[in-house]
Amino acid sequence: MIHVENLIFTYAGTTEPAIKGISFNVDAGEIFGFLGPSGAGKSTTQKILFRLLQGFQGTVHVFGRDLRTWGYDYFEQIGVSFEMPNHYSKLTARENLRYFGALYQGKVNDPDELLAMVGLREDADTPVAQFSKGMKNRLSVARALVHNPNLLFLDEPTSGLDPVNARKIKDLIKAQKDAGRTVFLTTHDMHIADELCDRVAFIVDGSICLIDSPHELKLRYGKAEVRVEFSVNGTIAQRDFPLAGLADNSEFLVLLREGSIRTLHTQEATLEQIFIQVTGRRLE
Repeated sequence: MIHVENLIFTYAGTTEPAIKGISFNVDAGEIFGFLGPSGAGKSTTQKILFRLLQGFQGTVHVFGRDLRTWGYDYFEQIGVSFEMPNHYSKLTARENLRYFGALYQGKVNDPDELLAMVGLREDADTPVAQFSKGMKNRLSVARALVHNPNLLFLDEPTSGLDPVNARKIKDLIKAQKDAGRTVFLTTHDMHIADELCDRVAFIVDGSICLIDSPHELKLRYGKAEVRVEFSVNGTIAQRDFPLAGLADNSEFLVLLREGSIRTLHTQEATLEQIFIQVTGRRLE
């Protein structure tokens, strides 16, 4: 779906490239996470991919075609949800979706159905000026879906959302994958990336440090141990046991037989721990 090779981009008036020769592929039908702290180059890369920024160096192919050769028909194929919502504030949520839907040549989705999908059906007739940041973000996701695009670019789609509405958006993103669409997800939230993404790329200071599936990364960088919390003489203690030979570990078996075990947890690393280990940077 997306092929990027040796992509370089430098903003006007600067000498240091914001994107420093990155290469990656995104397969059709996958959720690909682009992860990194603020200023890492995530949004810049996305803006190049949906043609908001031009003048880049390197090779970029989308839908098997050189990005530079696409015309306005490109925007019939992609949907974009920006990190900073950009709606018409004096229009209602429904009016915004009707307006943007009218810009496309193909079939578009019903605005009320889209609003229901993102939990805004009751606010359909409310001017967007009265929306909170989280509501505007949800409207952005709905707008990205208005024309049934095959490729979605979502920049921090759960930013500013409470847990209930964040779950709605995450379920909606999973539904796009189930429908065969491709999602390019930019975020600094490792929990969302771990839950949603088939593969993730770590980017820092304009360079990609690592690309793999969350599952493989956690296996590679985690400890092959199980942490046991158990009660002993009225107090709580914990002990780590190696997974290798666990079935024959006499101390572990004693804890099992005594029935004193309270919790068992494998010591796999989180994506955030892996990110810090690989890049030396924290997500901020």
